Amino acid sequence: MATHSSPSQGLAGERNFSTSIYFLLEQGQFSAFHRILSDELWHFYAGDCLLIYEIDFNGELRIHRLGSDPGKEESFQIVIKAGNWFASAVVEHGEYALVGCTVSPGFDFADFELAKKEELMKKFPSHGELIKRFCR
Repeated sequence: MATHSSPSQGLAGERNFSTSIYFLLEQGQFSAFHRILSDELWHFYAGDCLLIYEIDFNGELRIHRLGSDPGKEESFQIVIKAGNWFASAVVEHGEYALVGCTVSPGFDFADFELAKKEELMKKFPSHGELIKRFCR
């Protein structure tokens, strides 16, 4: 979904003010490590908890629990900061997660970078196993 087009500060070309998607990840599937040039707001809709692994510029790892059970430290929404690497997968023993993402200014593939396993492992060797697991 998108709204009006407008030039966006620091990003090439005209952009939608905001874009959103939703998608389903099933057990055994994952979203590979990638990063974008804007903050990304994640929303939980249905299913089991989704683990989102975020590595910041300093190499600090944060594991977000996107889900519907605050008693298990799950949140209905989380934000991934612009430029941070992130990947996601359904929690172990979960079946699926239906989630969504909103980006503002609107998403454009020109702002998207898929991680290269060797480069990311060299930069963040302490997260090598996680990087191997979530890079294609």
